[in-house]
Amino acid sequence: MDAEKASEARPGGRSVAFLCRVLKVSRSGYYAWLAAWPARRVRQRAEDELVAEIRVLHAASRGAYGAPRIQAALARAGRRVNRKKIERLMREHMCGITRRRRRGLTRQARRAVFAADLVRRDFTASRPGTRLVGDMTELVTAEGKVYLATCIDLAAREVIGWAMADHHRAELPVTALRMAAGRGQLERGCIMHTDRGSEYTSDEFRSEIRKLGMRQSMGRVGS
Repeated sequence: MDAEKASEARPGGRSVAFLCRVLKVSRSGYYAWLAAWPARRVRQRAEDELVAEIRVLHAASRGAYGAPRIQAALARAGRRVNRKKIERLMREHMCGITRRRRRGLTRQARRAVFAADLVRRDFTASRPGTRLVGDMTELVTAEGKVYLATCIDLAAREVIGWAMADHHRAELPVTALRMAAGRGQLERGCIMHTDRGSEYTSDEFRSEIRKLGMRQSMGRVGS
């Protein structure tokens, strides 16, 4: 029925039959293309969502992740994606992120309460869910400047929590921490190590760490 209606349409004052003759395509081919349009839109939307996830993982690794590690990270998140598809999407879309020399986002609050350094530059862990490190990165994209907060499990060396926004207020690393806690099966007393940025010394971030039963750790500025 839809095809019959389409055949009666006159785009630009011309009939579909006339336009098909001019473009040297069959009317049946046109109707097949028209019928498949909703399915193509669904596939495109799903691919756009996948590209967004790949961008986050790639940016969180500061460009270190290739297709194999992206595929592994997606699999841990419950997404089974063919590696060749990931390679194609990275070739087509990764140029949208421009890596520049990172500006330090660490800004100490005037009356900040600093946590002790429980890591002491030993960035290893014997098992997952015991030691995390968090950081925030400024990214310049085709759509403007954004900020990415990440949580990395030191045992697996994998990003297990992230959040992205056009600001770097405390709610951004809090969101990343909540994702890590939901996906990472963290042990009671798990260490969360960060720099001394105002986002990490905020009451909001410290409160979330206490709520999750974690221990907060901080390095010095510039470490």
